[in-house]
Amino acid sequence: MGGKPGSKAAYFDKLKGLLEEYKSIFIVTVDNVSSQQMHEIRISLRGQGVVLMGKNTMVRRALRTFLSENPEYERLLPHVRGNVGFVFTNEDLKDIRDKILSNKVAAPARAGAFAPSDVWIPAGNTGMEPGKTSFFQALGVPTKIARGTIEITTDLKLVEAGGKVGPSEATLLNMLNISPFTYGMGISQVYDEGNTFPPHVLDIGEEQLLKALSTAIVTIAAVSLQIGFPTLPSVIHSVVNGYKKILAVAIETEYSWPEIEDLKDRIANPDAYASAAPAAAAEDTKPKEEEKKEESEEEDSGSEGFGGLFD
Repeated sequence: MGGKPGSKAAYFDKLKGLLEEYKSIFIVTVDNVSSQQMHEIRISLRGQGVVLMGKNTMVRRALRTFLSENPEYERLLPHVRGNVGFVFTNEDLKDIRDKILSNKVAAPARAGAFAPSDVWIPAGNTGMEPGKTSFFQALGVPTKIARGTIEITTDLKLVEAGGKVGPSEATLLNMLNISPFTYGMGISQVYDEGNTFPPHVLDIGEEQLLKALSTAIVTIAAVSLQIGFPTLPSVIHSVVNGYKKILAVAIETEYSWPEIEDLKDRIANPDAYASAAPAAAAEDTKPKEEEKKEESEEEDSGSEGFGGLFD
């Protein structure tokens, strides 16, 4: 009994040290994860992350003692439930996520277990004797006898994802040497610099974020302009719209300033500017035509000189 308070204090100190050293945490589920798998995961994360396990009651108690100094740790408390652990890291979250999830082992079906994914029996020859046909028929597996053995005629979904594996299904899968399940660490939540979010957020690309941000800015600007409430996205539109209104008022009235005189003159004398535009365009194209003419003359003279060397 004397050693428990000491071990508890040591765990608190270790957890606090890791929280201070690392900015990101993966809250991982470890259901059906063997000690060998845990060892291999620790090795794969060596130098990049630290795995810490502990009883949920002790973890929650430790986190509550840290809240006075770091209130953001309260976001971790709702996720400390079930068979979970922590993976601390300062590395790229996607890379560490992939390393955590990559360590999977195949496992045979067990009666009473819930299927993490759909379980299929593929069509093909089973190599079993015809005497076991009734067993397949009881489970609704379509079969036929081919060359003295049982052959499954079509692929069959035996267990749906989330469904419970019955004794007969487990027996059949084991008879066919099918290990349909894989077990390894899962990720239930990610904590990064005071914020928590589900792991699928890591799959959101930069382009998708920029597109969502752009759409949000456009929406805010439109709403702001409609209700007349200025916001940062709408300010530039308000300025431009206001300037357009000033121009309209200046054109329709005697109010003027130096910059508006040219616009008023263009509106009052459109023919003058219309005739000036083709002339300016012609002047711009004339030097180019002269350059092309000079180039063609040089090419013609060059070809004559070249031919003269062999005459």
